[in-house]
Amino acid sequence: MPVQPAGKGEALPFPDADLMYVVDLLAPPERDRYFRIRQFLQSSVRQQSIEYWNREEFPFGLLADLGKHGLGALQLDGSSTLFKGLMYVELARADVSLSALAGIHNELILGMISELGSEEQKARWLPGLKTFGQLGAFALTEPDHGSDIAGGLETSARRDGGEWVLNGAKRWIGAATIADFALVWARDVADGEIKGFIVETDTPGYAATRIANKIGLRIMQNADIVLEDVRIPAASLLPGATSFARTNDLLRDSRAWVGWQGAGIQLAAFDVARAYALNRRQFGRELAAFQLVQQQLADMLGNASASLALMAQLAQVQQDGKLEMVQAAMAKATVTRLARASVAMGRSLLGGNGISSDYEMGKLFGDAEILYTYEGSYEINSLIVGRAVTGRSAFH
Repeated sequence: MPVQPAGKGEALPFPDADLMYVVDLLAPPERDRYFRIRQFLQSSVRQQSIEYWNREEFPFGLLADLGKHGLGALQLDGSSTLFKGLMYVELARADVSLSALAGIHNELILGMISELGSEEQKARWLPGLKTFGQLGAFALTEPDHGSDIAGGLETSARRDGGEWVLNGAKRWIGAATIADFALVWARDVADGEIKGFIVETDTPGYAATRIANKIGLRIMQNADIVLEDVRIPAASLLPGATSFARTNDLLRDSRAWVGWQGAGIQLAAFDVARAYALNRRQFGRELAAFQLVQQQLADMLGNASASLALMAQLAQVQQDGKLEMVQAAMAKATVTRLARASVAMGRSLLGGNGISSDYEMGKLFGDAEILYTYEGSYEINSLIVGRAVTGRSAFH
């Protein structure tokens, strides 16, 4: 579906739904690049993604095209924080699964190896990752540990001469069945520290099984991983990730990234709802002429605009080096809460057609639930904010 839906004989006054002119905050070269990539995503990804979503199938051809547009190297190409964020907006506006893949890829795979990897690891993996010629999976969450993973992580790592031996299980790991390697977090039995290891997915003892029948993020190939006496060279340890504390900044930034996704899915829902309202007729009139429909559209756009404005300010805080977990958690919780509400209004506006992915809104409705839950659930992020503003922890 194009960004500007078909009106009835006249141009829409705000075809891009950016009433606060957030894109105008970009420097001219980045603004030009933004519009080029947005056009590609809208024309070559958005509609094509629906059938892949229906089939829970990964679109390898689309991934290659994302690489050609530089979306595999956002973390390292010198882009401003605002530009990176707006790219995640437009990726989510086209397809939330692909925005999740690109975000994890940049924030947690490319970023981790660049910041915490050895020179040999960087030389081995970064060139292919930058073009999406290679993929990594970020293997942290476990079957019995999600929100409490830092204290509860059970996957073990044992040094045995010139090798590490890994045992354990991971769950909900994106791209684990199609990745070239997994960045596995395991607890060193010798010192109790959580450390990061690069495990190539063809290593004996590594097994990944796709999780099927999800209500959202269906293009993303989430998986269960079993690690059974997986032996990897000692050099597979990320030298900068010998303590979990070293990863906190990148994990914090990835939490903020989900806020951008939440803004993007709201713009997608607004695109679909506005186009539908302008083209659907009931009782002899366009839906767009009814007061209740206009109210829903105004509320959806208000939520999206508030989300974009919050994320634009967060980008400035991040660019200035002032971002803390409390701001990232507040942004993620707030924007995904608004996204859930906005997409629900869009689903309602489309009536019965809103439950079908054929009209796209049903796809967005399922994907919004995933954004509300992953990278720290809404409730956990709210408690992080509550702890920061009261000095009292509601969880341990």
